Amino acid sequence: MITLAQVINTFESQLRQVYGNRLLPGHERALSAMKRCRTSASRQMLAQCPDCEHCTVIPHSCGHRLCPHCQSFESQRWLERQQQLRVPCEYFLLTFTVPQELRALAFAKQRRFYTALMHSAWHTIRTFTANDKELKGVAGAIAVLHTHTRRLDYHPHVHLVVPAGAINAKDKHWRTRAKGGYLFSQKALATVFKAKLLEQLNSQSLAAPKQLATSWVVHCKSVGSGEKALSYLGRYLYKGVVREKDILRMDGKHLTFRYSENTGKVRTRRLSGAAFLWRLLKHTLPKGFRRARNYGFLHHNSKGRIRVLQVILLHSGLLIAATKQSQRASIICGACGAEMRLLSVGLMLPIEQTNTEPAPTRSTQLM
Repeated sequence: MITLAQVINTFESQLRQVYGNRLLPGHERALSAMKRCRTSASRQMLAQCPDCEHCTVIPHSCGHRLCPHCQSFESQRWLERQQQLRVPCEYFLLTFTVPQELRALAFAKQRRFYTALMHSAWHTIRTFTANDKELKGVAGAIAVLHTHTRRLDYHPHVHLVVPAGAINAKDKHWRTRAKGGYLFSQKALATVFKAKLLEQLNSQSLAAPKQLATSWVVHCKSVGSGEKALSYLGRYLYKGVVREKDILRMDGKHLTFRYSENTGKVRTRRLSGAAFLWRLLKHTLPKGFRRARNYGFLHHNSKGRIRVLQVILLHSGLLIAATKQSQRASIICGACGAEMRLLSVGLMLPIEQTNTEPAPTRSTQLM
């Protein structure tokens, strides 16, 4: 299997020749982290077995959000937290996209544009839920920002998993919409979303191009209980935008990777090594930016509303049982099989003194 570190080592010089004047500090951090991830060049962990006192040195993972090796544990815990917030009603997956004319602005002003995009999508849902004849209340949503297509092209959009239910602000009643595969009109959603996003951009002094597509796209589909939709978003929340097993071929100039279309058909794409790395780095988020956010009665600060909802559903026998939270993997002694303990983390050791063979674990994620 071709690793991402190998790709970076092979094509980094070409990347800098072609795109060097466009690389941002975040791109530099991503390159540095991913090519050192779990190698002798990274910081080390020292572990010791309490039974046989065998010691081993284990390379740190880099922990970067773009790295395909890292943050499996964080992704799993995020998914478990969201699953515990599920309520017994029909769920919908809504996708808010922006026209091509806005993508240059989005990339140039990422932090402000992405924030405006996510807030505008949520405000649209909140407005429709409050005005709906059946719901008439406070909506809830779990939003995840994506910036790429399956072909790794730059295409910012936001997914929202929305329960077809709301908490009435006055009487605290839980109301749900009757199942029928329909939540809100996609055309009406797109019209309101367009107005709200342009208003948000104007308030942040981000000038949108004068020539914009008249018809914007919002896609809305039923996803049943919401469990599979959350699992889908959880897979792309961390671990980068490309899997190493999908990198098929690489020579001194080009790289070929595979991807699946929305129809499920598998295709391949061949790019120069520099172009591939540049497309990868364009999906590096601004430092500290939260890709996943909870809104409305599902917001982490709305504990009062969540408690009220849980009491209502508990008494009605509709509360979904909480799932058991995963635990971080143990490090297993290669000599006797006992569980090892960490003595020190973050060590910088000379390369010739390090042992880069990973110790066995009970799952794939170490740190």
